[in-house]
Amino acid sequence: MDMLVGYVNYLVFFSIQAGIFAVLCLGLNVQWGYTGLFNIGIAGFYAVGAYTSALVSGLPPAATDLRVVGGLNLPFGVGLVAAMVVSGIVAFIISIPVLRLKEDYLAIATIGIAEVIRMVLQNEAWLSNGVWGIKQIPAPLADTIRPAVEAFLGRHPDFSGWLNRLISNGYNWFYLSLVVLVLVAIYWLLNRLMESPWGRVLKAIREDEVVASFAGKDVFWFKMQSMVVGSMLMGAAGALYAHFATFINANTFEPMFGTFLIWVMLIVGGSGSNRGAIVGAFAVWMIWSGSDFISGFVNLQGYQSAALRILLVAVLLEVMLLYKPQGLMGERRRRVPVLPAPEPAETD
Repeated sequence: MDMLVGYVNYLVFFSIQAGIFAVLCLGLNVQWGYTGLFNIGIAGFYAVGAYTSALVSGLPPAATDLRVVGGLNLPFGVGLVAAMVVSGIVAFIISIPVLRLKEDYLAIATIGIAEVIRMVLQNEAWLSNGVWGIKQIPAPLADTIRPAVEAFLGRHPDFSGWLNRLISNGYNWFYLSLVVLVLVAIYWLLNRLMESPWGRVLKAIREDEVVASFAGKDVFWFKMQSMVVGSMLMGAAGALYAHFATFINANTFEPMFGTFLIWVMLIVGGSGSNRGAIVGAFAVWMIWSGSDFISGFVNLQGYQSAALRILLVAVLLEVMLLYKPQGLMGERRRRVPVLPAPEPAETD
């Protein structure tokens, strides 16, 4: 029973992280899956959201910290909204020059901007505390839930060991509920948006922006909106991660972890499908995390374990591209029936 409880507690932890990645995937799906924007700078907006929420909702700088800003100690909800707003503003400013580029050039520009953001966060210690990062980021309602769980267990000393371990993980259950709530809300909102005229314009731009332009749509403005909305969701994911990990630094948002992995998740799940983005996030994170068990079984150490993890994800990506390029749950495209041409009217 103790082993089963251990697996359940790990599954809760796994689901929290996978849910955060699913929010990132939904943001990328707005940009690439629905609009065709080749954004390789996901990690940059992820980092902006995490640092913004940490500075807004975090504690004041400690005596040993180098940063001199932040520490407003505002509620988590305020930090989450601030993360989305700041990420959207950054995306808006960046989009003005970047969205005039096409395909590969857009990808190069966005990954370059993401690295610039990461370098700024790593080197501007007055803002981010440099390589030491921001510590002791408050977890939402932790000061209420954790003492309540401890008090409950104290009143029931007769609980068996496995039940005690399960209940003592109560805060992670709460945080999982919070992540699921945010994820469901975003999923519902995006589905509504993509079925609206706004979403149909984005799909038209993805298919052929020249035709969309001839139809009277301001292609650049709609691309801007898509970029901002997707980046706001990435910022929300950053806030969720920061308050769960309670510590962040610039290394957390390296391209491999913050960008490449998210692209694999969306490709595996199915580009252009919100359900696919969520399924892909959970599936790829399961393989990424499961590699730790494989490494322990075959006794791999250090860099060998990391290499195995990347190899498994790369093989999965290749298999999907070869045998199921539309992804596990690719976009369902509506088929419009073609009406027969009217017969020419008879003339006398």
